Amino acid sequence: MSELLRNLRPAQIRLIAAIAEHGQLQVAATACRMAQPGASRMLAELERAIGARLFQRTPKGMEPTPTGALLAQHARRIEHDLRRMAEDFDDLHSGLGGAVRVGAVTGPALGQLVPQVQRLKALSSSVDVSIEVAPSVALVQALERGELDFALARLPPQVNEREFILEPARDEIVQLLVREGHPMLGRSPVAIADLHGTRWILQQRGAPIRAAIETAFHDEGMTAPPDVITTSSLLAIIALLKDSDAVAPMSQEVIDLMLEPPVSAELRRLQLNRLVTVEPYLIIQARGRHISKAAERLLGMVQESIRSF
Repeated sequence: MSELLRNLRPAQIRLIAAIAEHGQLQVAATACRMAQPGASRMLAELERAIGARLFQRTPKGMEPTPTGALLAQHARRIEHDLRRMAEDFDDLHSGLGGAVRVGAVTGPALGQLVPQVQRLKALSSSVDVSIEVAPSVALVQALERGELDFALARLPPQVNEREFILEPARDEIVQLLVREGHPMLGRSPVAIADLHGTRWILQQRGAPIRAAIETAFHDEGMTAPPDVITTSSLLAIIALLKDSDAVAPMSQEVIDLMLEPPVSAELRRLQLNRLVTVEPYLIIQARGRHISKAAERLLGMVQESIRSF
């Protein structure tokens, strides 16, 4: 059995990964540039050879069995490495080219990643760069699936750190955003304790910035703010701030961008009389995963920028 699996053809690997991704044989066959009858025969032959069903047909589509889920997980990784091989071949013959898939939590995305992506694109406009901005949990999961070359994020506690290459980066400074004319602006800088009764706009519980704000109140011997609206949507935060005396904590990089014309939207920075920081984020790569030369170049730029900050 192990010998059979070691000798799977690339077409079989692509088909397994595509069925698991799309859940429909016709869609998977199209994605693999195959006719559906041929894809159906290939799947049936593979299941016979393995001696186990890989997918169950359900009203919602084709769902992987435990055996199918295992093969699909490895098939996605193999397919990723095959794509990287082809991209590296193109890089070798075309110079600066290929694709970069990178992710970051919001502050580092704006403060570190975006400027270096602009530098890279100035050197070669043909580099295909994709930026994913998401919470750390989603970014690390994307790294595990081979969907990102590297990420600026924090490692969730349930993740095995030995599966990743970790490089310390820097912490984030938390600042407060309010509407123009907010009554507390005249008292700036303000003590965190003076804002306990204020309405706060926070991310979900456990998010690093929310945890930093709650810790700041705990340091003053106070509970977390009782009046909270929970959202991570920047547009929702702007709308909520515009017509209320609410306070929204964000990373310094995000607030710097928000206060620059033409984005400013009549918002202001409310200065605190103390420093509030979030635990440092990391530069994270999946261990043993090959990345393109373009991704290596961008990674080097980001590392240089963070070290010189």
